[in-house]
Amino acid sequence: MSQKTRITVEATANASVAKVWKAWNTPADIMQWNTPDPSWHTPSSENDLKVGGKFKNRMEAKDGSFGFDFEGIYNTVEPYKEITYTMADGRSATTIFTAQDDKTIIETTFDPENENDPEFQKQGWQAILNNFVKYVETNN
Repeated sequence: MSQKTRITVEATANASVAKVWKAWNTPADIMQWNTPDPSWHTPSSENDLKVGGKFKNRMEAKDGSFGFDFEGIYNTVEPYKEITYTMADGRSATTIFTAQDDKTIIETTFDPENENDPEFQKQGWQAILNNFVKYVETNN
C-alpha cells in the first residue's frame, strides 16, 4: 500500500485560544459549526475529550439523502494546544491550536481516505474549519 501525502488545512480565528478550545470540543457547539455547507448538519455530537476517550459526530445531508458517523479515539489531548485522534477507519488527524495575541491559528493535518479525491477532501475539511471560525467569531 502506497503512503499517501497527509493533507493540511488552516485558518485563523479572531478569538482567544480558550474560546476556540471550548467551541471546538463542546457537543452543543460542534452541532452548530460542524458542516461543510448549509445543506448539511450535525444532529448529534458526543465527546469524551481525554486520551483513550471517544467522540462521535453524526453528519447528515438535510434532505436525508446521505449521512455518516464521524468518530474516533483520542491519542493526544494537550489542552489549548493539540488534539490527535485515530478515526474509526484507522486514519489519524492532528489539530494544533496556536495562540497569537488575541487570535488563534488552527491547523489540522489528516490522512486522506481512498474514496474521494484528496483535493475534494481538503476542500471539505477547509470548509468545515472556515465554518468553525465564522461560528466562534460570532458566538460567545
